[in-house]
Amino acid sequence: MAADDLLVVGLDLDTGRHVHIEDRPMDQWRTLGYGHRESLVCAACFLGLDGVPAGTRVPLIPRGRIGGDRRHHFAHPPHMAPPGGHHPETLWHLEAKNQLERWARSLPGVTEVGQEQWTPGRERRADVHVRLADGSRLALEAQSSLITDPLWQQRHRDYAAAGIRDIWFMRPGTALPHVLLAEQSVVCILDLADRQVRVLWGRPHPRTGRWWENADLSRYALHHPPCPGDDLHEETVPLAHLGLNSRGLVLSQDLEHKLADEHQGIRLKAAEARRQAEQDNRRAHQLAARAGHHCAAPSPTPRTPSAPLARQPARPARRVPLRPRCAVCGGRLADVLARYGVHISIRTADGWVDCLDQPCAAPQPAPAEPAHTPAVPWPHAA
Repeated sequence: MAADDLLVVGLDLDTGRHVHIEDRPMDQWRTLGYGHRESLVCAACFLGLDGVPAGTRVPLIPRGRIGGDRRHHFAHPPHMAPPGGHHPETLWHLEAKNQLERWARSLPGVTEVGQEQWTPGRERRADVHVRLADGSRLALEAQSSLITDPLWQQRHRDYAAAGIRDIWFMRPGTALPHVLLAEQSVVCILDLADRQVRVLWGRPHPRTGRWWENADLSRYALHHPPCPGDDLHEETVPLAHLGLNSRGLVLSQDLEHKLADEHQGIRLKAAEARRQAEQDNRRAHQLAARAGHHCAAPSPTPRTPSAPLARQPARPARRVPLRPRCAVCGGRLADVLARYGVHISIRTADGWVDCLDQPCAAPQPAPAEPAHTPAVPWPHAA
C-alpha cells in the first residue's frame, strides 16, 4: 500500500461531513464501512476528484491495530481505487482541511467552523472558514501545490476586502511564493503524518554599520514572520499547541518565550555596541584634541651655537618710527641704526658679531679681508 493511502479522507453519508479515523472507535467505523452499512465512503471519489465521476460511492475499510507499525487509516477496497490511485496533492489537501477543521473546533473562542465556505460576495471559497467569538473571521488555506505570486496576492486581497484574515498552511516540499514573505505573512508547513507544523522564522540579518541605531532590532535575531530574502529557520510544534485570534495564528508559549529571549538578547548586544561606540568616539575626540594642541604650540627648536650666521635677504627701506625698533626681532634700535630699520652685524678680527652682542639675523659672510682692516658696518638693507 502506498504511503499516500494513509491520507484517505472519509465522508460520512449520514452526517454529510468529512471524517477522520480517530473521530470514532475502530469498531464503529467497521460497522459503517465496506461489507457492512457502507455509509463511510471515500471523500475524494464522492467529490469527483482525479477523474472519478462525481457522486461515486466507494466504501472504505478502516485499517490498523493497536501497536502496529502503521497508524490507523482509511483505505479503498481492493481494485476500487481510481486508476493510478489518487494524486498525492488531492489526498494531502483533503486530509489537511480535515485536520485544520478539527483543530479549529478544539480552540477556545471559536464559535463556528466549516469547510469550503464562500466569502459574502462569493469571491473566494475558504478551505476552512473560522468565526471567533468577537465576530472576526479567518480563512485557513491548505496549499498542496505551487501557487504563483499574482494568484496568491489576488486571493489575499479578496479575503482582506471581505474582512477576513487568511492563514496559509503549505504542503511539505511545496515552493513558497515570494509574495508570501513580501507581505510579512505567517508561513507554516503542515506535516500531516506527525500532525505538526513547521513555523518559518527569519534568521538574523548581518550586523553592519551602526546597526544598533535601527528602530527594529528584532531583525538582528531570529524573527517572525520572516523578511523577503531571509535565510529561513524552522520551529516545529504540534498543531494542537497553536491557537487563533483576530490577528491570525497564535504561537505556542514555548515559541513565544524563545522569540522574546531572542529579542531581549539582541537588545542587550545593541546596548553594549552603543556603549562601545560612545567610548570609541570619546577616545577619538581626546586624541584629536591632543594632536591639535601639539600643532598649535610646537616646541621651539634650539639654535646650535656653532651654526654659521646667514645674512637675511635685503629688505626695502621703510619709514622709521619715532621710537625705532628692529623689523626682525622687534628690539630697540640705536639712533645710528634707525635709517637701516634692523640690527646689523659687524665684522671684526674675531669674526662677525652684532653691534648689541645679540644677533637677530644671520648675515652672509663677506669676502675675506686683511685682519688689520678697520671695522666697517654692513647693513642688512640698502
